[in-house]
Amino acid sequence: MYEANGSANFNSIFRLDGKVALVTGGSRGLRLHTATAFLLAGAKKVIISARKAEGPQGINQAVKKLNRLPGITGKAIGIAANVANTEDIERLVGEIKKTDDKLDILVANAGATWGGPFEPTPDWSSKKVLDLNVRGVFNLARLYVKNRPCTPMLEAAGTKENPSRIIITSSTAGVTVPHVEEHGTIMYAVSKAAAHHLSRQLAVKLGPRNITTNTVAPGFFPSKLANGLIEILGEDIAGVMVFLCSPAGNYINGVDICVDGGVRLAQGRQIKL
Repeated sequence: MYEANGSANFNSIFRLDGKVALVTGGSRGLRLHTATAFLLAGAKKVIISARKAEGPQGINQAVKKLNRLPGITGKAIGIAANVANTEDIERLVGEIKKTDDKLDILVANAGATWGGPFEPTPDWSSKKVLDLNVRGVFNLARLYVKNRPCTPMLEAAGTKENPSRIIITSSTAGVTVPHVEEHGTIMYAVSKAAAHHLSRQLAVKLGPRNITTNTVAPGFFPSKLANGLIEILGEDIAGVMVFLCSPAGNYINGVDICVDGGVRLAQGRQIKL
């Protein structure tokens, strides 16, 4: 890969040339930053999915933005899908298989949250959060279509020297105990902790198949209230994502990377138990 004299392939160590990537929830925010970074790093195709095709947060507007990026050689396409729904996941994979028999990168980005007081928490909110943040991610990794495992799409692309990648976008809420008061996000935090451990399980399960699985955990920045912070954090997320999916990250598997400037280390220190 990189020789001591510094002459071997250093310019390509953070590149994604020729790669095909699927970024779920990729129409806005940090997810759109990820799709942008992949194209700028040379990816051949970046497929983004979200529930809605139209509108200011739909995938159609995002695809237009991505394909207007200067200097890119690849392209973006959009497929509307709800990845909390297993049938929709099957349809999504079926659409991808019409044009590609390999998938180099799967980024499970879609997520849901809900906050409120503890006692009256409606059961539907817990189901929604767990279905999308945990069950949906698991089913994406399985990628089943008509009872045939589509995981071979990732296997077909990966080699021992250059494995395929699964990146689960989680949250620092998965490693802290945030927001347990009147606007508590208990089940959201639980779902993200589960996502972290799911990533480790997949790392062990799929590593021998030349597929690595890692977790990227951004800090909590509500996009409607902190668009400036989202832009700043988006660059950091983009850098981590490209690193994990490029040759520089070939030997990284089962790792959690928090992107929060260390804020998680101070959370909860003044909570009275």
